[in-house]
Amino acid sequence: MPAERRMPTTESAELIELTREIVAKELLPRVAEAERNAAFPREVFRLLGRAGLLGLAYPEEVGGGGQPYEVYLQVLEEIGAVWASVAVGVSVHTLSCFPVFTFGSDAQKERLPDMLGGDLLGGYALSETQAGSDAAALTTRAARDGDGYVVNGSKAWITHGGEADFYALFARTGDSGARGISAFLLDGEMPGLSAGRPEEKMGLTGSTTAPLHLDGVRVGRDRLLGEEGAGFSVAMAALDSGRLGIAACAVGLAQGALDHAISYAKEREQFGSKIIEFQGLGFLLADMAAAVESARATYLEAARRRDAGLPYARQASIAKLVATDAAMKVTTDAVQVLGGNGYTKDFPVERFMREAKVMQIFEGTNQIQRLVIARNLARS
Repeated sequence: MPAERRMPTTESAELIELTREIVAKELLPRVAEAERNAAFPREVFRLLGRAGLLGLAYPEEVGGGGQPYEVYLQVLEEIGAVWASVAVGVSVHTLSCFPVFTFGSDAQKERLPDMLGGDLLGGYALSETQAGSDAAALTTRAARDGDGYVVNGSKAWITHGGEADFYALFARTGDSGARGISAFLLDGEMPGLSAGRPEEKMGLTGSTTAPLHLDGVRVGRDRLLGEEGAGFSVAMAALDSGRLGIAACAVGLAQGALDHAISYAKEREQFGSKIIEFQGLGFLLADMAAAVESARATYLEAARRRDAGLPYARQASIAKLVATDAAMKVTTDAVQVLGGNGYTKDFPVERFMREAKVMQIFEGTNQIQRLVIARNLARS
């Protein structure tokens, strides 16, 4: 049962139909094997780029789709309903393009058409082993060297680590704290830049997550994104949008789990009746549907504020918190609906449950989201 959508334009409605067609024909047949084998689906991102789905949130003049964020997020949700690894990858790629589009020089922006068209895949290199929730504590350093910098350090938990063609990288150019951080645009194969062994994760196995090591990486001053020392502001501005991306991925994942649970409940018989007819299970499905639709409404409200140019940081954190908690609950309940079958790998709901867990963690843990929301309320 696909989500019922009220799209703002005829063009955006057609985009949803295009996405559903691509998801059904190109993604669905590949997802189970790719996730089982932890195979990174690079060709899928090229396919989505050629279809115009990687740059929807960016203007047409830089190679994007010129769509409002509420449209981009609903496309992302449609992908997430079938293949969460790809949806998260699209969200991270969109996040990685944000510093280039928003703070990049004219020369840097000339690369946007290749980025948004799928020829170049991005990574967002902010987190470090000791600087996850406390991003301002990062220690990777970019030391001045002539007319450029030499970068040394390590990054952790980098989506597309070792797979990306470019990285938005954050490194310390000054003293401790947020004001000493700068942002850089790095190519994926620069001398001295390498990826470590990919993490062996409980879910999202089709999405490569790996550490990055920077050993004397030389970057010119022309690689600086924005002003020196302004990197933390660059990172946080991007993350507000990125949290909406993860919210949409989570809602898509929950919708996919709900769809499978409903389909199973309509077919499975016990005591001479379809199990969906039993009140206990029917009410469980009703709560799952309410959680999915409530989470969708929450991220759409935040996206519409963003599209209108209104402050939306608090609403983005609320959307990320609500949507990812809902995804964890809905996917767990979907396993319960399928009973013993739900606990086997013959059905995808066990994978959905494993994938939902990390969505409560990345792009800022849900505990951090509560902190962001509370601080915003205190200032209001």
